[in-house]
Amino acid sequence: MLKSKAESYIGFCIRAGKLTYGFNAVEQQKKDVFLLLLCATASENAKKSALKLKNKFGCDILLLRGKTLESIVGRENCKLAAVRDRNLAKAILSATDENISLYSGGNI
Repeated sequence: MLKSKAESYIGFCIRAGKLTYGFNAVEQQKKDVFLLLLCATASENAKKSALKLKNKFGCDILLLRGKTLESIVGRENCKLAAVRDRNLAKAILSATDENISLYSGGNI
């Protein structure tokens, strides 16, 4: 199956070491979080926590629907990841498609 542009940019983040995996690790970040990636299979509590993190860092949340975040990043049970590079975050935001959309709360 072909990768979308956004998935390729996420791969660049992984190779550059600019992706933080998991809620606990993201919560421990002090600054430099420019985009949050949230899996559509995350629980309602996880989505509420992601919204709190969005407010903390002042960044956007992208909701991944087509593939799970775990399959894209290769980490088991990964529901949230943080992009720590401004340019890669902009590139991922510009490459959204029907399977990746901005999330601002509420039901999916």
